[in-house]
Amino acid sequence: MATSPRDASAGEHAAMRRALELATQGPLRGPNPQVGCVLLDAQGKIVSEGWHEGAGTAHAEVVALANLSKSGTSAEGLTAVVTLEPCSHTGRTGPCANALAEAGISRVLFSVSDPGDESGGGGEMLTKAGIEVRGGIELEAGEKLLEHWLVSTGSRRPWVTVKWAMSLDGRAAAVDGTSQWITTATTRQRVHNDRSAHDAIAVGTKTVIIDDPSLTARKSDGTLFEQQPFAVVVGETSVPSGAKVRNHPGGFLHHQSHDLRQLCQELFELGHRSLYVEGGPTLASAFIKAGLVDEFHITMGALLLGGTKLATTDIGVSTMEEALTLDIQSVTQFDTDVFVIARPHKQGV
Repeated sequence: MATSPRDASAGEHAAMRRALELATQGPLRGPNPQVGCVLLDAQGKIVSEGWHEGAGTAHAEVVALANLSKSGTSAEGLTAVVTLEPCSHTGRTGPCANALAEAGISRVLFSVSDPGDESGGGGEMLTKAGIEVRGGIELEAGEKLLEHWLVSTGSRRPWVTVKWAMSLDGRAAAVDGTSQWITTATTRQRVHNDRSAHDAIAVGTKTVIIDDPSLTARKSDGTLFEQQPFAVVVGETSVPSGAKVRNHPGGFLHHQSHDLRQLCQELFELGHRSLYVEGGPTLASAFIKAGLVDEFHITMGALLLGGTKLATTDIGVSTMEEALTLDIQSVTQFDTDVFVIARPHKQGV
């Protein structure tokens, strides 16, 4: 894609930061990314703003153009600053690249290139229409905002977060199998918040049979969050007819196979771009062994349990040379719990 020889100005960088801020008002979940857009006049003043509100709704560029039209102002000669390269295809809505060109936009600045096979290429389309285009503006911030969506789109599977709680000696349960509660109420509420922030949630059949979890995302007062994950149970064992998860408000799927890549592909095709794996140890370990984990959420409660109920089982490591090296993203204390976010180390990084 051709880019403009004219670098973005300080004011245009500031406008992109505003567009990135606007993007966060869109939904975290669903098949579409968070996108923000601002329109600038010849003096670099923001004259209109917009953001994408989720699949099936107008894209950020179209929203910004519509808001401008309401004020009776023409878009002729304006600059569009958008966090993601304008799309080039017709899905539920038309191509944003066409909308910008038809409105008379003369210059387009975007942060992140669209990697989609169908949706990408909008910058080239705009260039062919005689519009000045430049990408990569505030790129690091743009890629950070869209990280989960970019990984999901590139791999055609959801971003996978594996979560577990354990004692300081690495146990997920006491010798008798009880595990309520290893962590504090503060941590357990954070887990509910994380459930609501993900498209789907998964547990193994053993967890369902032993604990009969509802897998809903609940507020501190016990009421349900408006956004509920799609509930998935993995394993060949039948899910009891009376299991709470069968009535999950976000939907329910029993994946009667141990093929996790197939599961991830199916979830992607259903429009789910993030998956929260709650366990138990067998399922969490299977995701690790399959190399499907993007991020770990590990909470250590301030207690010792002993015994053999380990937080992980076979993860495909038999020697120190095979150990899975992690990059620690953050370490936070909640009451007496220690919460660690970590990611698999990428070679060469």
